[in-house]
Amino acid sequence: MGLYVKESGNKNAPILVFLHGGGVSGWMWEKQVQFLKEEYFVLIPDLPGHGNSGNEKFVSINKTAEDIINIIQERKNGQKVTIIGFSLGAQIALEILSVKEDIIDQAIIVSGLVRPLKYFQAILKPLIRISMPLTKSKSFAKLQAKVLYVGEEQFDLYFQDTIQMSVEDLLRVLEENMSYRIPDGFKRSKANILVLVGEKEKKTMGKSAVVITRSNRNCQGYMIPRVGHGISLANPDFFNKLVEAWMNEKELPKGMRSID
Repeated sequence: MGLYVKESGNKNAPILVFLHGGGVSGWMWEKQVQFLKEEYFVLIPDLPGHGNSGNEKFVSINKTAEDIINIIQERKNGQKVTIIGFSLGAQIALEILSVKEDIIDQAIIVSGLVRPLKYFQAILKPLIRISMPLTKSKSFAKLQAKVLYVGEEQFDLYFQDTIQMSVEDLLRVLEENMSYRIPDGFKRSKANILVLVGEKEKKTMGKSAVVITRSNRNCQGYMIPRVGHGISLANPDFFNKLVEAWMNEKELPKGMRSID
């Protein structure tokens, strides 16, 4: 059947593709769509194993990148293409930029991990088997939702995504996520690339942002103050204004720290 894709906006306008993080689905971009859809043809795929693509098995970041490339190519008719990816979606966006260097014109990479977590890889399977029952608990899910800045109005969507995800898909997502490195082809991407990370994210995420920024001369990197993993959900108004300003080559909001 292929991946579920939610489409909105003018089909002849520039294309804007949103890629969500692991364990959630396309609903996480709702406030961005409301803000930007009048000016863009917005595409929001649910990634394999997530949301409305729950019946599609998650195989790898590379395979998912190929799926997204096909989605873009099927709809592109000469327009500029911008891709915005968060967490797992950021890794997939990096993969797309690396394997198809000329399909994307602009990219925003939000909280993309590119420094493998070898320790967690070693204990991942037993940890997931033990903790999986907790994911079906609403009280535990509410704690996790708070960490990701998922508001009460979106909690039911988050919880539904959590309980429907299979152990196999969750393991594959985490294995891919924790072992991901920037492909060599990334340095050849011609896209203009904005790299973002939250000040309160784990140190390895901040270091990853530095690695990404230094891996392609077209990258600009910024650290967002007072926020952790989930910039677009934590402060959607700020994120929307930042995205709009950057895509239109206007002055960016104050208060961010440059990554070099």
